[in-house]
Amino acid sequence: MKTILPVAVAGLTLALLAGCAAPDVYKQRSDLVTNPAACAATRFEVYFDQDQARLTTAAREAISMTASQLQGCDITKVQVLGLADARSGTAAANQSLSERRARSVAEALASAGLPAPAFEVTGAGADGAVVNGVNDPLRRRTEVLIEAKPR
Repeated sequence: MKTILPVAVAGLTLALLAGCAAPDVYKQRSDLVTNPAACAATRFEVYFDQDQARLTTAAREAISMTASQLQGCDITKVQVLGLADARSGTAAANQSLSERRARSVAEALASAGLPAPAFEVTGAGADGAVVNGVNDPLRRRTEVLIEAKPR
């Protein structure tokens, strides 16, 4: 029994080392080290002050950072959905506000270099502010989904 264990370990070691010498098993570092997330679907939210469609400094930074990360990618679709808080205003006013929010984000994304033809810009108004029957004040935002792939 004592002699079988060292022989088995030696055989296993030789088998493992033989794989190291096989040609074309290992690729170049550039083939292995990539950043696949750089050109993948990206989702983020842009928040607004109450009753405002003007971008905040934080919103402009988020848009700029996202556009920078997606440079060199093929942008296939940009969905921008504006939402409004239903606690104030009429349904028509909230619809208008959510559409203005979506347009302001879309314009900033286009100015940052994303292709405008890929845009789908919509507003959900106050209907988007209700989650499970409860008004959600964090709905004062625009949701952005960007579909991108490597060129």
